[in-house]
Order: sequence, then structure tokens, then C-alpha cells
Amino acid sequence: MTTRDGAWRRRRLRAARLYLCVGRRPPRGDLATLLDAALPAGVDVVQLRDKEAGRADLEQACTLFRAAALRHDALFICNDDPGLAAAVDADGVHVGQDDPTPAEARAVVGQERIVGRSTHSPTQTDRALTEDCDYFTIGPVHATPTKQGRPGIGFEPVRHAAAVAGDTPWFVSGGMDTDAAPAVLAAGARGLVVVRAITEADDPARAVHDLAALLR
Repeated sequence: MTTRDGAWRRRRLRAARLYLCVGRRPPRGDLATLLDAALPAGVDVVQLRDKEAGRADLEQACTLFRAAALRHDALFICNDDPGLAAAVDADGVHVGQDDPTPAEARAVVGQERIVGRSTHSPTQTDRALTEDCDYFTIGPVHATPTKQGRPGIGFEPVRHAAAVAGDTPWFVSGGMDTDAAPAVLAAGARGLVVVRAITEADDPARAVHDLAALLR
């Protein structure tokens, strides 16, 4: 079995292109079936993002996420909660602008795990590149129901991220599907955060395959 130390996780992150966010109760089917369809089809990173669940339910879901990530050599990231990420032996944690800072998250999860950062503007992207995080996301490019109340930011922040990111891995969020992806990639994106295009698909594996083909 692969040793999931910091070096392995960061190598896997640098190669990652497709990032799936999903809650413990996906819109269609059950969680285990979705993960075992999506991850081997081309998902590189999977994040448990569930704002409604309590700690016990999250820990139970994390067991499924971690097992699927291990089976399919994907990275498993917890949203918002560094303590949960450390407790369930996730590969890392993702923090937003209103969550613990990357430095605070790092103090909890340690150097062997990944810390990700949400950004929504060029200023936040620039700041993320000075913070103790391993990757960042930029978005939402288009308004999306998964980010209630947050307007779409358009393509200029994506172009800015492409210009300044250097070797830092980054992903674009906000209504990403096979229709939206080409314009985002043309703006310089290297990876996508996807939610509904996979979790609501009749055939999640096919949806992942089609998205991965655009990215690779």
C-alpha cells in the first residue's frame, strides 16, 4: 500500500486536475456507489463538504471517503474543520475565507497533510500565495446553488490566477461542467472543482470521464 506521507500527497496534488465536492447524502444514489464510480473514472481529489451534518455523521461519512480514496489513489479532503481532518486521517483540509486561516489549520493538521484555501478575487489569490497552503481554488466563475448568495466572479480572476500561480496547484469552481469548462480552460485554468455535474449525473462515471478528457 502507498505510504501517504506529505511528499506523496503533494506529488498527487500536483498531478490533480479534477476535484469533486460532495456531501454525505448525494442527490442520486448512495455515497459509496458514487465514490466508487467517480474516483476510478478520473477524480483526483474528493472533498466532503456538508454544512448540515453533525460531527458524528461527518465522522461516519469520512470512513467511506477515506476508504474510497485509498482504493483509488485519490486525495480525501475535509471541508472547514482541521480537527476533523486530523481525527479521521484525511489527506488534508480546505478552509474558506471565514474559516481558520491556513496557518491555524496547519497547526492542527501538521506538515504531512494538505491545506487548501478558497479565494474569490485576485487580492485573495495573491494573499493565498503568501499563506501556508498547498493549493487554492478560485470562484465561483458562475453563480451556483452550492454557493448561495455568492455572485459569479467571471473570468478575469481566473486569468489573474493563471498569471501568478506559478507551480502552486489551483482549481476553478462555479457551475463547472462540460459546457462551461472550455471557456475556463481557455482563460488559463489547470483544474476544476465540480459538484452537480457529477453528483446529479445519471451516469457519474461517464460524467467524470467526459470532464477528465477535457482536462487531459
